[in-house]
Amino acid sequence: MFKHILAATDLVGVEDPVVTGAAAVAQTHQAKLDILHVAESSHQNSRHLVKDYKTNEEINFSPEYQAVVQKELFDFYKAILPANMDFDVRVVCGFPWEEIVRHSRNLNAGMIVVGPHSERAAERGTVRVAGKIGSTVEGVVTRENCPVMIINPGVRLSSAAFKKIVVGVDFSVSCECALAFARNTAEKFGSTIFPFHMIPVPPYPKYTKEDSDADRKNTEKRLEEFCRDIVKDSPCAYQLWGGALPHLELVKCAEKNSADLIILGSHTKEKARKWYAGSAVERTAFRAGCPVIVVTDPESLVSWDGNAPNDPAIGKDKDRSIHVFTGQRHVTGNR
Repeated sequence: MFKHILAATDLVGVEDPVVTGAAAVAQTHQAKLDILHVAESSHQNSRHLVKDYKTNEEINFSPEYQAVVQKELFDFYKAILPANMDFDVRVVCGFPWEEIVRHSRNLNAGMIVVGPHSERAAERGTVRVAGKIGSTVEGVVTRENCPVMIINPGVRLSSAAFKKIVVGVDFSVSCECALAFARNTAEKFGSTIFPFHMIPVPPYPKYTKEDSDADRKNTEKRLEEFCRDIVKDSPCAYQLWGGALPHLELVKCAEKNSADLIILGSHTKEKARKWYAGSAVERTAFRAGCPVIVVTDPESLVSWDGNAPNDPAIGKDKDRSIHVFTGQRHVTGNR
């Protein structure tokens, strides 16, 4: 399914679950692992000013510093990754999401693997430490249409032969993309897909059991009709849950069914000229006990050239072919 897996890490000299998880994906799919470390620029107009990974002092990102960090990363992972692992390490400076997207497109990456991002990363133990919550993940998923896997520090991924896959469904085109990718995975590994949808439970007494039963019956039919043409013959176990917060019910569903993967469609929207990914992505990724993969509908992508090759999925008018691999393979999910 993949030729290149891109793992973005900002840890040096410390084992990063993002890299080891990406290595598991690469090994399962016999792909090359590309490790990218972005030394984050301290200033918008001085991108070569970065903080030293050891001293935290502001320094100039010189070729000598780049070589030292690159060697340290390579030697560290050479010692802990499988002996037959084909991998490269690249160290650059800049702003993380820009460099991740740029490197992904240059590689024609089949998947990007990142960690969650939080201002409170130090106390939460999350991977990324700078900027607003989700800024790196957000920047990547709104601009890149290959699958983006988010691995939080509590997840230790040893294999990517996922057998139980929960897919969040809210009947959007983004969910069609997520279901198409789940179907591809299920066909390769003989997996069971668990399409999940939460029925909101109104907090008022007039919502009776009869109302609940009617909602459940109608939604169950709609869910099966929505998924049928996309998942085709893949084994499915439909999940209808009542609740108030979809991301919490989704995580509970994954835990109850011992899922080893959650797949979500990215819901992007513009507000004050800035694009945001759906909040369920971040909230689920922070809490999930398994990797979370986000697939973005090509029609929702934000155009960004960034001196990188143009992505052929961007700018297609009303394209309903599901483009889940950058630049190459399409999975049809026309509705």
